[in-house]
Amino acid sequence: MSTLFARLVVLVAGIAAVWAAQPNSITLKGAYTGVHDPSALCQRADGTWFMFSTAYAAIPARQNTLNELPPVSESRFGQAKIETWTNAGVVWPNGASWTAPYTGSNNANLWAPDCTFANGQFYLYYSASTFGSRNSAIFFARSTTGNQGTWVNNGLVYSTTTSSSYNAIDPNLIIDNGSWYLAFGSWSAGIGLLKLSSSTGKPSSTSVTLLATRSNGIEAPFIVKNGSYYYLFTSWDKCCAGLDSTYNIRVGRASSITGTYKDKAGVSLTSGGGTVVLSTHGSIVGPGGQSLFTTGGVTYLVYHYYTSTGSNLGINKLDFSSGWPVAV
Repeated sequence: MSTLFARLVVLVAGIAAVWAAQPNSITLKGAYTGVHDPSALCQRADGTWFMFSTAYAAIPARQNTLNELPPVSESRFGQAKIETWTNAGVVWPNGASWTAPYTGSNNANLWAPDCTFANGQFYLYYSASTFGSRNSAIFFARSTTGNQGTWVNNGLVYSTTTSSSYNAIDPNLIIDNGSWYLAFGSWSAGIGLLKLSSSTGKPSSTSVTLLATRSNGIEAPFIVKNGSYYYLFTSWDKCCAGLDSTYNIRVGRASSITGTYKDKAGVSLTSGGGTVVLSTHGSIVGPGGQSLFTTGGVTYLVYHYYTSTGSNLGINKLDFSSGWPVAV
């Protein structure tokens, strides 16, 4: 009897350890459903936070009006007000006809918008393409308020064709000590990095630096600096297939923004390396399309995941204390 009891204790302890290891996303309220490829959150000067995501040509926006997202020590973020989001109009209420050469329609989906608030205005980079094609383009827009009706089309940033080595989708603007860079790319073409002009927001050079590649699918780059390292987050495997999605979030780090990025095992991301940050667990299926933001000294991972009814917004705190990001 004592032996059986001991085995039960070990089994229960094992289950508890596995449960405890599962990251807990914040329980969200309001306009958090139907979100895909959520952008990094942009905070306007008055404290309002904006979030943009993949959707029809208008590009929908959501906002949270709390002044700051505080660091929270309570389990599952306790009283943090980050959980409530409201709809905040769209970027292009009349569509985006200039993207039609890459999407085939004035009202096709525009992908993976990336938002940065700098120099007193919003910079929004986004991509236009169709599934499986490298006939793709990245555009950008600016606004001083982020509100519907205030966005100005600043035109084409970078484009690729069916014969290009890269694919001009999934942009991510990084401002590093005054220097501007754009990470981008998808699937087997790999993740590239372009140097931008801070005055125009467009490439200052045609040279592309390869940051990561993988034959079975890698996309959605996002670079953030923490301590002395630059961390490159990417999404692997199959997206956009509901409960059959196998999307998962990986990371590598480097001492320079241009690389070489390596995973926790020392494998270069240009050789297929990547340490898992978040993958399917519990009711969270296929997390990916990620971005990050930091406030109050805390870094948050923002992503979409799938349920039987569609895609939803997910947010987790990231712990960098070990030198590698851990979703908690």
